[in-house]
Amino acid sequence: MITLRNIAVPLLVGLLVAGCAAPTPGPGEAGPGGDGSTMTLADGYEPDDLNPLLGYGSEGASKFYDGLYSRDAERTLQPALAAGPATPSADQRSWTVPLRSGVTFHDGSAFGPEDVVATYQAVLDPERAATIRSGVPMLDAVEAVGEDAVRFDLAYPYGAFPDRLTTGILPSEVLDDGGPVADLAVNTEALGTGPYRLAEWRRGDTMIMEANERYWGGAPAVQRVTVVFATDDNTRAQRTAAGEFDGTVLPPALARPVAEQSGLALREHASADYRTIALPFANPVTADPAIRAALNRSVDREGMIDALLAGQGEPAHHPIPGVLPEQVEPSATFPHDPAAAARILDEAGWAAGPDGVRNRDGQPASFTLMYPATDTVRRDLAQAFASDVRAAGIDVRLEGLGWEAIEPRMGQDALVLGGGDPFDPGFKAWQLLHSANAADGFNNPGSYRNPQVDAALDAALRAPDEATRNERIKDFQRAYVADPGMVFLAFLGHSYVSRDDWDGYVEVVEPHTHGVTWGPWWNLEDWTPRQ
Repeated sequence: MITLRNIAVPLLVGLLVAGCAAPTPGPGEAGPGGDGSTMTLADGYEPDDLNPLLGYGSEGASKFYDGLYSRDAERTLQPALAAGPATPSADQRSWTVPLRSGVTFHDGSAFGPEDVVATYQAVLDPERAATIRSGVPMLDAVEAVGEDAVRFDLAYPYGAFPDRLTTGILPSEVLDDGGPVADLAVNTEALGTGPYRLAEWRRGDTMIMEANERYWGGAPAVQRVTVVFATDDNTRAQRTAAGEFDGTVLPPALARPVAEQSGLALREHASADYRTIALPFANPVTADPAIRAALNRSVDREGMIDALLAGQGEPAHHPIPGVLPEQVEPSATFPHDPAAAARILDEAGWAAGPDGVRNRDGQPASFTLMYPATDTVRRDLAQAFASDVRAAGIDVRLEGLGWEAIEPRMGQDALVLGGGDPFDPGFKAWQLLHSANAADGFNNPGSYRNPQVDAALDAALRAPDEATRNERIKDFQRAYVADPGMVFLAFLGHSYVSRDDWDGYVEVVEPHTHGVTWGPWWNLEDWTPRQ
């Protein structure tokens, strides 16, 4: 699987970075960060919108919005717009949340229970088409309880329900006119209670955030943040090494040489961010159980991590990450066993052809694998995957495309897909692999269906306590590896480089969403300039 070309790519890029690098100011010196009250960051991704009802900032680290709860560095749920913990009824069918007082939105309007109710009623209303509806399948209704609390009523008991309450809250006035939430002005004009307000957004170029001086948690000391959107990894690495940015996210193989050559600090975070090959069940090749079983045994996960991710990551066999060992079933893995893969295909009637590609009843063992063209990590993983499975007689045709071309084809062609979080991965597994979510956008895009997997995930959602939930999640893993619907490759380590002129950095285990939303800057509102 690992070729000299695979290994040479990071080294070549490192030489290019060294050749174009300009001196970067050291800690405490003037540079992009100025006096410490401003910061310039580069991000490899630009959001499609800034609407929390369409999924923006759903894990609770948005700079523009607050949810009822957020998470600390230990992934523990903490009150944000809530004034304290949520209180369940005896049967866990309803949860009452006390609300923080004295909070205002960026436009100066007061926050209250009507805003929480309006936000979640919009989520529940099918005519408003909030994409985060699948994130609260258990929610039936929400209503105000007096002037300082709200109550959520559930269709079934769900002991981890507060984990679902990190979505940003919108002002009720924004939602008064009805209609699809995709038409709201907040798509491009964020309006929340968060530590920063949106000052300017030039699509395809930059976004400027300014400190919310009335923030309930205290005005941020970093008063102005400019985010430059630079989607090409190599270009972003070169510009960072040349001293244009105070920090950025980079693939591990790029982050390390940039840090070494520029004097920037290297930050490496563990994550629950998986990369998987989503296999469409509408395709006669990838729908075949023998093909899926063979693919999972053909890939050299450890080799991919070592050669392509600079060792930053761990093998993935399903969506439950190793950062939560209490939820991981140790037996639920696929060995790298090309001989076993060959036997599986032989027994299923996939015979090797003269060109080395297997064939059954006139159907070649061949399919297309898409990946986003500007994402070097997904590109490299796609190439390594295709190389590994070609040895088993399966031909994979690669296509690097834009998302606008990828999304309409997810039901017919395979995709290098990313996702996952360390907060409630059992729920993420339900979204990704339960048949109820078949073809729901990036939820189960291949329409995988397995009754045993469905039953285990349903039981996990309805578990009365954490210990029972963990056991049902392990049941899911056992059922899944017996009939895999995807080929999970790795949980990525996230790598960043940044100036080290501020106090407040705290390492955190990250979800799939990273860039400048998470990373070293997940708690940016708490940072202070180093004296």
